[in-house]
Amino acid sequence: MLPPLKTVKAGLSRATEALALELARPGTETPAWDGIQWRLASAVAAAHGVSPVLSGRCRWQHTPWQRFLRDQHAHVECRQRHIKAMLKRIDADARAAGLAVVALKGSALQAMGLYAQGERPMADIDLLVRESDAGAAGAMLQAIGYEEAYAQWKHRVFKPADSQPVPGLGEHWDMPVNIELHVRIQERLPVSVADVTGRVYPADARPGLNGYASTGGLMSHLLLHAAGSICNRNLRLMHLHDIALLCAAMTADGWREVDGGRDDGSFWWALPPLRMVDRYYPGAVPGDVLARFARQCPLLLRTFSRRQTMTRVSCSELWLHPLAGMEWSRSAGDAGRYLKNRIRPSQETIQERDDMVRTQLWLQGQRWPTMSLGRRALRWLTRPVPRMDMLYAVRAAMESPVLAP
Repeated sequence: MLPPLKTVKAGLSRATEALALELARPGTETPAWDGIQWRLASAVAAAHGVSPVLSGRCRWQHTPWQRFLRDQHAHVECRQRHIKAMLKRIDADARAAGLAVVALKGSALQAMGLYAQGERPMADIDLLVRESDAGAAGAMLQAIGYEEAYAQWKHRVFKPADSQPVPGLGEHWDMPVNIELHVRIQERLPVSVADVTGRVYPADARPGLNGYASTGGLMSHLLLHAAGSICNRNLRLMHLHDIALLCAAMTADGWREVDGGRDDGSFWWALPPLRMVDRYYPGAVPGDVLARFARQCPLLLRTFSRRQTMTRVSCSELWLHPLAGMEWSRSAGDAGRYLKNRIRPSQETIQERDDMVRTQLWLQGQRWPTMSLGRRALRWLTRPVPRMDMLYAVRAAMESPVLAP
């Protein structure tokens, strides 16, 4: 059984802020938590993707906690060997097919050596191809045993044929490795589309796997992904840690490569993730960089970003918010389109929700995603609505034998 949801909510917030501090500046004192709070901390670490990196940084003296971190590291290390072999196969097949492919995010960070083996989990392999190569790239993935699970405006998702997800807490070496195929690097914030494809795809891309156009291009992608996650209340501690590690490798020229040195407002969305990194990793982001992107950020969003915490913009905030992300609207027109889509979702939005219900383990068997708008509104008016993804992690933590005393 779950503890009372108010207890869960407070415990998730407590654990999130403590883990954020320990991740950024290891060596904090072991918290004086009871058994339930330690399990909630494990749920947070798993949901935020930081269990394996904490296994080499966190020295909190609690035996089940340390056992859990070591277990997660072992699972991630095993998965990374499989992912490395998959990338090698994709590289060879792309060369043979004359396809230029960019390996994104986690693959690039791992290739740069910013993470040691087994430290950073990767649920998916993210690949970017030219739009004209999308059909050939999909055929290539099908030839190595993948099938298309669903397609959304942002990407196409391929999964190993006949694969099944593995229930449980955090990473598992038997969890299928999906592949997300992109032709654009973009986010809706919440309705305006921000696109950094030109910063990511290298002008001299050759058949096979390629790196980013530049380190600044990688940073622009990480910042945009984090911005989309903040807007949708899905930011993870892993996202912040990625950016903080890359900050250490950035030069003044690298920061100019993020937006091409332009100060034209096109990177209006970059300030909130940079401020979040600066809050938890003081000094990681140069002051002149913060000032440059602050000039491009709309007043409302700039104001909100001053007081955001990791808990408030992530799954650690247990309650769903019906108007989450509205502060990212840059105009009355944006706000109106956002409200219209909330009141009367488009067919595309409905299809995305149906795809999620069909493919995500934590949504299966849940009533909330398929409720009518009227019934949802009634629920929101009468009591708080918890997030299904976080409740799934909490239940798994409460049941996990790895966390037994």
